[in-house]
Amino acid sequence: MTNYTKLPAILLLADGTVYYGKAAGKIGTTTGEICFNTGMTGYQEIFTDPSYFGQIMVTTNAHIGNYGIHKDEIESGSIKIAGLVCKNYNIGFSRKEASESIQDYFQNENIVGISDIDTRSLVRHIRNKGAMNGIISSEITDLEELKAKLAEVPSMDGLELSSQVSTKEAYFYGSPDATYKIAALDLGIKKNILRNFDDRDIYVQVFPAKTTFEEMDKWGADGYFISNGPGDPSAMPYAIDTVKEVLAADKPLFGICLGHQLLAEANGIGTMKMFNGHRGLNHPVKNIIKDHCEVTSQNHGFGVIPDEVRKSDKVEITHINLNDQSIEGIRVKGKKAFSVQYHPESSPGPHDSRYLFDDFITMIKGELAW
Repeated sequence: MTNYTKLPAILLLADGTVYYGKAAGKIGTTTGEICFNTGMTGYQEIFTDPSYFGQIMVTTNAHIGNYGIHKDEIESGSIKIAGLVCKNYNIGFSRKEASESIQDYFQNENIVGISDIDTRSLVRHIRNKGAMNGIISSEITDLEELKAKLAEVPSMDGLELSSQVSTKEAYFYGSPDATYKIAALDLGIKKNILRNFDDRDIYVQVFPAKTTFEEMDKWGADGYFISNGPGDPSAMPYAIDTVKEVLAADKPLFGICLGHQLLAEANGIGTMKMFNGHRGLNHPVKNIIKDHCEVTSQNHGFGVIPDEVRKSDKVEITHINLNDQSIEGIRVKGKKAFSVQYHPESSPGPHDSRYLFDDFITMIKGELAW
């Protein structure tokens, strides 16, 4: 394990609030929009989720790193968070299957973090003030210099980020002998989504974010999947056009998270930057079509505008968030297309929502999903 001395570090928020703590990971400086995740486990999956690209993650669980790093528990090829804020940064780990410590992991991937701060106070502050940018530094102690650097960081509102995390070349996942073929538009896709398709006898070709429908359609897929990902959906006209073309061709379509927002945009429904967003493993959602509730895994800072969904004659609501009544799922009237705001692949759990992958297969078969 790498030798590690806890050096001083600073977290500065855009509203001028300052937290003093200890350095975690690489010594350096990082910036991004600060957000928090309420999950009690799964820190490695959070770190590698492409939807967190450009964001500094505050973990509400008191201990991070305590079960180490396992090579099979990544959701993409690298860490995607811009930085980490935590209470207790545990370099020693207890799990025998772990291959390295969180400190080794962060140093190898050049991730800057801060620990030993009052994360409860920080989360309450963000919850009350809303999403904002922040800067972490373990090399700069001058607050005026940090303020100047932070002032240069763009707002997440209006940022197109998916093309930065998407695959650069198309690739295949699963067995070529599978019963069904799915074309997946990679806007920041998680590996566990692909595992869920493979488990259901589906062969997937994953395409770069800016691939056109015409290019994807050459493969002759049975259905189309629009993935999760980072950034502002309204800043992605290329993806909105692709979704419109899939709908016009009357192909089966399933969208998750960012894919849900893009399906709404493709039907004339606007999206918005949320005050805080939803990030965690315990968000209650009601499927109003099946009249049942599920505990869901969520990660998004944007959402569809509820009033515009309710007024639309093109879509109907399928899922509602029971905490704040936000729209968690829609389906397009007269089309084989639906989406949800949350993550049914849920790595880590809960697994209440994985039936949606089965619903997609039912739709591909030409049968009703509900």
